Amino acid sequence: MIGGHAASFHMFRGSLITEMVRLGHEVLAAAGDMDADIERRIRALGARPISVELYRTGVNPWADAASMWGLYRLMCRERPDLVLAYTIKPSIYGMLAARLAGIGPRFAMITGLGNGLGVGGSIRHRLVARVVRSLCRIAMIGCRGILFQNLDDRNYFVDARLVGPSVPTHVVDGSGIDVEQFKPTALPTTPVFLMVARLLVEKGVHQYVEAARQLRGRHPSATWKLVGWTDGIGNAIKAEELTGWIDEGVIEYMGRLDDVRSAIASCSVFVLPSYYPEGLPRACLEAMAMGRAVITTDLPGCRETVIEGVNGKLVQPRSVQSLACAMEAFIHDSALASRMGDASRTLAVKRFDVRRVNSQMLKAMGLTG
Repeated sequence: MIGGHAASFHMFRGSLITEMVRLGHEVLAAAGDMDADIERRIRALGARPISVELYRTGVNPWADAASMWGLYRLMCRERPDLVLAYTIKPSIYGMLAARLAGIGPRFAMITGLGNGLGVGGSIRHRLVARVVRSLCRIAMIGCRGILFQNLDDRNYFVDARLVGPSVPTHVVDGSGIDVEQFKPTALPTTPVFLMVARLLVEKGVHQYVEAARQLRGRHPSATWKLVGWTDGIGNAIKAEELTGWIDEGVIEYMGRLDDVRSAIASCSVFVLPSYYPEGLPRACLEAMAMGRAVITTDLPGCRETVIEGVNGKLVQPRSVQSLACAMEAFIHDSALASRMGDASRTLAVKRFDVRRVNSQMLKAMGLTG
């Protein structure tokens, strides 16, 4: 397995790795930002951690060549029976390296288009996207299968001819969520909204804060909380902006949390106004499993988590007014969060249980036994 972020192995792929090991497979987990703690966590899952030179973002020919060379050497040394890479850059360079090394079954999992393949933006962004698309088209040749987390991304790859007609494609229900670990808790007695995300502009942080600013004067009993972090990658929220919001009192900032369950338990409605090219946002699944109504954008990935009017509300991307209106509906109707939260839990158990999703992925890769 090749990942763009080493911590994602235990955070998002832990149960998949555990199931692979249970089925008798030896699992090697390769990423570029390993540290001693992450290595320990990966070993606890039954896998072997491997540090490789893999740069997560940007299109730097020298850095990308180094990534390719490192992955190629890894393939030649270990000779894996199968390679699974996830997120865009590891998928591109992992598939290319495995192909050059003569590794047969190769699978890529596209967990969202991200900024690399996202449409629109500046001239530079469009040029970078063109390069990434060209590399992606070459890398996917001969793959045994491509896994997607939503139908829109799968259609984008097919329509843009990034994947040929001979390569099987599969749509799975995200990364799944452990519904035994994330269990429902009682709702607070007053309206509490929560957003959990990387603090990127494209995640809709500005819209969330501005909607909270508009509503807090009319509804002093309501609270808006924010959990998030920056990792120096992408269009991050500036530290002075965040400090200003905290000082203003418009949000309650909870910092970065390794375990978000306490934060979710403190809220009545989960909010993700993202217009980032998501795969299927795990934060929404965590909130759903804990019985929270969800407000998110009517965009690929995000809209997979909400049945409009049943377990939440879909809002227009970048629209403060649409978001504020959706949140105010929960303030006016105290029973709405409970009713929709129950529906979220039902949907999480029925569709997004990690055991069901793991079964989808393992079947697609022929690893079920």
